[in-house]
Amino acid sequence: MAGPRHDTRGIVDAPDLFTHVRFRRREPAPALRPYLEHYWLIDWDLPQPYVSHVVPHPSVNLVFQRFESGNEREQAGFAEISGIGLDLFAQKLEGRGRVCGVQFRPGGFRPFAPDRPVSEWTGRRIPADQVLSARPSPAAVLDPADEDARVAALDRYLLSLGPRPDPQADRAMAVAERARKDRSLRRVGQLARTEGLSARSLQRLFSTYVGVGPKWVILRYRIHEALERAESDPETDWAALAADLGYSDQAHLVRDFTATVGVPPTAFAPR
Repeated sequence: MAGPRHDTRGIVDAPDLFTHVRFRRREPAPALRPYLEHYWLIDWDLPQPYVSHVVPHPSVNLVFQRFESGNEREQAGFAEISGIGLDLFAQKLEGRGRVCGVQFRPGGFRPFAPDRPVSEWTGRRIPADQVLSARPSPAAVLDPADEDARVAALDRYLLSLGPRPDPQADRAMAVAERARKDRSLRRVGQLARTEGLSARSLQRLFSTYVGVGPKWVILRYRIHEALERAESDPETDWAALAADLGYSDQAHLVRDFTATVGVPPTAFAPR
């Protein structure tokens, strides 16, 4: 497996975010890499509140977090399962805080929680001990000052869950990865045919193992690419990009982009 991604896909205005927080990605233990994209670590100490925005990936996340707050739970730290977010995600950061997150591969969470379909968690944030078989210890993950120790604590906890080998999870991960990388796959029927499945069977596979339908996954990856292009290239030819991403015309891409991100691509023009 390759190391953690270095792109910023999904993060809205990543350069601005990185001026406010320390953001890192780290690689999990080898036995966990087939199921996980990476760990992601964020620390901040802010004189003024800041709101971050993310267009979520088609991934479940396990998130350990601690915030300065009058809420005792937030001060002590807590862990939750964050199912796939269907809408733009906004998080207000203020004071001091720390987050240690686990981003699972699309399809990679089910082996850790095999009793229910992943679609049950979509759009929801649930205390981790209500989903996973072993109670997590937020202190064990969040307390160490040393970053390597936090990563090691994440490894120990996830390995203690003993992810169950599941050929269908492997298949779902492979299909989702194909949808991410192969631009020629623009419709569910095409994706299903590459796997020798009916569209209905592919829908069931994604509902059970990924948490959203394949059409949603294809669209979300295209919007991620369009967002990255909008932020990095002010001279983007949107008509050409729309065609490259499989849209019938520029207007459809702009409509989907605006509905997902909340603003049209032109909002990312240099200021």
